[in-house]
Amino acid sequence: MKEVFWVAGGTGFIFLMTCLGASMVFFFRRQTGRMTQTVFLGFAAGIMISAAVFGLLVPAIEEASAGGKAGWIPAAGGFSLGVLFLFGLDRLIPHLHPLTGIREGPSSSMKRTTLLVSAVTLHNIPEGMAVGLSFALAGQHGSDPTLYAAAMALALGVGIQNFPEGAAISLPLKQEGISAAKAFRLGCLSGAVEPLFGLLMVFMSAAIAPFMPWLLSFAAGSMLYVVVEELIPEAHLGEHSNLGTMSVMVGFLVMMILDIAMG
Repeated sequence: MKEVFWVAGGTGFIFLMTCLGASMVFFFRRQTGRMTQTVFLGFAAGIMISAAVFGLLVPAIEEASAGGKAGWIPAAGGFSLGVLFLFGLDRLIPHLHPLTGIREGPSSSMKRTTLLVSAVTLHNIPEGMAVGLSFALAGQHGSDPTLYAAAMALALGVGIQNFPEGAAISLPLKQEGISAAKAFRLGCLSGAVEPLFGLLMVFMSAAIAPFMPWLLSFAAGSMLYVVVEELIPEAHLGEHSNLGTMSVMVGFLVMMILDIAMG
C-alpha cells in the first residue's frame, strides 16, 4: 500500500521539522524576543488557515460533489465536529499556553513542563490527521497524481509552520529551568502524535472512504480552532499587532502558492 509510505514520509517530515525547531534551544541562551515570536506565530497561523481551506475544505467539497452529494453538507458538518472535538479536548485535558502562561482544562497538580508539552501535543493531532487524510484521499484516486502533489504541498506547509512551533515549546521549557537536552527531547515528543495519527488515518482509509469529505472537513475545523483559539491571539499580544497581522497574510499567501503550484 504505497500511501503508507507516502504518509510515513509526509508525517515524518513534519515531525522532523518540529524537532529542528526544538533544536533552537541549543542556539538561544534565552527565549526569543516578543517580535520574533509574533512573526513566527502569525506565519504559522496563516499557513494553517490556507491549508485548512485549500488543502482540506476544498477537496472535501469536491469529493462530495463527485459522489453526487451536496458538497456543503459534509463540509459544514465535518468542520463543526472538528471544532467541537478540539473544544472538548481543550476542556478535558489540562494544559498550559506557552506564551501567556494561562492554564486551561481541569485543575491539575501536573508540573508546568508537562502542561506545556500537553498544550502543543494536543494541537498537533489535527495536523497529523490532515496530512494522513490527504494522502489517504490520493491513494483512493491513484490515477490522479495532482492529489499526491496537493498532499505533498500540505505536508510541506505544515512542516514549515512546525519549525517555529517546535521552538515555541522547547525555549519556554528551558526558561522553566530544565536542561537544553531535555527541552529538545520534550519538544520533539510533542510532535510524535503527528506520524501516529497520520498513519492511523491511512490504515483506516478503506473503512473511512465513504466518510472522507466529512473527515477532511473535520481536520480543517480542528486546525482552524487551534488558529483562532491560540495562534492569532498570541501573535497579537503586546505592541507588534500589525506585524502579527502581516505575518498571517504572508503565511496564508505562501501556503496558497504551494497548494496551487504543486496541485
